[in-house]
Amino acid sequence: MDISKDKLLEMYRTMQKIRHFESKARDLAMAAELPGFVHVSIGEEASATGVCAALRKTDRITSNHRGHGHLIAKGGRLDRMMAEIFGKRTGYCKGKGGSMHIVDYSLGILGANGIVGAGLPIATGSALGAVIAGKDDVTVAFFGDGASNEGTFHESLNLAAVWKLPVVFVCENNGFGEFTPMATVTSVKDIAVRAKAYDIPGHIVDGNDVLEVFRYTSEAVARARAGEGPTLLECKTYRWEGHVVGEQAFLGDGSYREQSEVEEWKRKCPLIRFEKWCAESGKISSAELNKIIAETEKELADAVEFARSSELPAPSEVTDDVYA
Repeated sequence: MDISKDKLLEMYRTMQKIRHFESKARDLAMAAELPGFVHVSIGEEASATGVCAALRKTDRITSNHRGHGHLIAKGGRLDRMMAEIFGKRTGYCKGKGGSMHIVDYSLGILGANGIVGAGLPIATGSALGAVIAGKDDVTVAFFGDGASNEGTFHESLNLAAVWKLPVVFVCENNGFGEFTPMATVTSVKDIAVRAKAYDIPGHIVDGNDVLEVFRYTSEAVARARAGEGPTLLECKTYRWEGHVVGEQAFLGDGSYREQSEVEEWKRKCPLIRFEKWCAESGKISSAELNKIIAETEKELADAVEFARSSELPAPSEVTDDVYA
């Protein structure tokens, strides 16, 4: 697949933004500067980036509790996201959504979601809405391997297949549902094989290879825009951190996975893989990559300062923007 240099630089910048943002969020949470729970996807940057790089601004996504990377890849601003997880008024949801519920309809971000599997029917409904409106916009549903055991997964794939809806189901399989190894609760080795039950394409993708993710997603998106229906992509990847930041306080180290397994996956770091590919292909110089890293560090530092200096919402606003 021929990818322009600008596109390659964009993908590297996005992966760096995700890595820097989440590393900082982890550190801030451990320092008790952030309220609520924080789930990071460090190590999984290639799947969010490769998928969203294949989308237009008018396309939409639904995300899950580990959604910072998806939102950044779809165009979310670091300063407003950081303000949101600080609980500040300048955040995307005025500080009321926090880490797990960031929304920006103007970017096609229909919302991260703390309920496992909840984004799948929302994405299916979004795809139906595009068809009814006569638009060729595509919706992507990000979810984990645990969500593929939920009823919403099967109901959504079935309906999308029957009506040939323009939706791409992206399972980021990191091998664990919270603290439970996938193999102990899932009947199949590969989630992608479940596509056969609904007579739609299902592909296993190297989720740490941003170029492979981009290629498979581009094909799925083209298929969806052509009215040929949904595709299931299973991105095999791994989270370097725990299910939730700070879990060591109540689980201890090595309670449900060996450190050697974590180290093995760190050697498959998606950013380092991409940097090696750039060097070997001669597409992008190390100086160009280092420039992006420096710019990202500056953007993140500004975002943290913006969040820290922003105001908290007033107690009197607690019921504003709440609907029932």
